[in-house]
Amino acid sequence: MRPYRIVLTRPPMPAAREKLEPYAEMKVWEGPGAIPRGLLLEWLQDADGLFSLGDVRVDEELLSAAPRLKAISQSSVGYDNVDVEACTRRGIPFGNTPGVLVETTADLAFGLLLTAARRIHEGWEWVRSGQWREDASFPFGVDLYGKTLGIVGMGDIGSAVARRALASGMRVIYHNRARRSDEEALRTAYADFGELLAAADFIVVLVPLSAATQGMFGPAEFARMKPTAYFVNASRGKIVQTEALCDALREGRIAYAALDVTDPEPLPAGHPLLTLPNVLITPHIGSATRETRTRMAELAADNLIAGLHGRRLPACVNPQVFGS
Repeated sequence: MRPYRIVLTRPPMPAAREKLEPYAEMKVWEGPGAIPRGLLLEWLQDADGLFSLGDVRVDEELLSAAPRLKAISQSSVGYDNVDVEACTRRGIPFGNTPGVLVETTADLAFGLLLTAARRIHEGWEWVRSGQWREDASFPFGVDLYGKTLGIVGMGDIGSAVARRALASGMRVIYHNRARRSDEEALRTAYADFGELLAAADFIVVLVPLSAATQGMFGPAEFARMKPTAYFVNASRGKIVQTEALCDALREGRIAYAALDVTDPEPLPAGHPLLTLPNVLITPHIGSATRETRTRMAELAADNLIAGLHGRRLPACVNPQVFGS
């Protein structure tokens, strides 16, 4: 019996490679940038599995080019790049990696909030550039203690951010598709979307990207915020209308933005966001720790191995392909 053949869109973490090697021959894209689309489709012609980091579009074109495909696994939580319905129609299970990156992503989101509020990154640049002198005056930041944090998207990551905020003496309100039954235990309070925008001193966005959330922060939403508000996006760039955010920052309708995600992504050199003094941007590193990326890779490998053998994936987005 021939071994399974799998395509990997980037070199995997060592732990994932060790799991996959006993079961499959691997074709791994190791070049700079994303794997060329044409080459990916060529490699998939006789592939049994696809292991992705969320850096390729999985659609009808790709699935049509991969008639032997038994399973797709993605080492990420978000899957807005995947046509899950198309996978399901073809009986192909698709797995992601929920849960394992909750605390790490919450650390990053809250770290962005704290860094922006206290101007930590600006302080370092100020010191490094030789501006730290006894007679020099550094711009003041703002306190977290006693302020209101508004969390848009109160899932597991939102709850983890709330714990960090409460430990800093903040009041936490949230908006979600559905009101949580455990809000009293979480020491948070539900707010309508517009109410949250008007009341929050800091707003952290953690909703998944979907047709309902794409572009949900535009001119009207930024206009409702306090001019002293700090805006943090650690979800997906397309949830924010970039031009509207630039205008709000430039015109002082909000005070600051801290972003781990952008639209477009990555930002090209000279993009208007990069010219503004009141913005902090990190390169989509929400889950980028050795421990978390290793756990994600291991779960993604377990998903793919299960799918290749016709077993239910440990973390399956479309379990209906298994008949239940």
